[in-house]
Amino acid sequence: MNSELNSAGNWKCGKCNEPLVMEKTKVKYLDGSFEVELLKCPKCKMVLIDESLATGKMLEVEKSLEDK
Repeated sequence: MNSELNSAGNWKCGKCNEPLVMEKTKVKYLDGSFEVELLKCPKCKMVLIDESLATGKMLEVEKSLEDK
């Protein structure tokens, strides 16, 4: 998803130009699935996973699941 910051500091979808909203989203990895609150476009349903989430918390969860 291409996202850009508007002047108010809120994320907008680069495809639809709609403001992103926090929404429970199902995330699947290996044999598990989890529901987490993520920024999502209300029109096209694309999800924003920012760099800090991808390289931080998600990386920790990924390593934890792979160790099991």
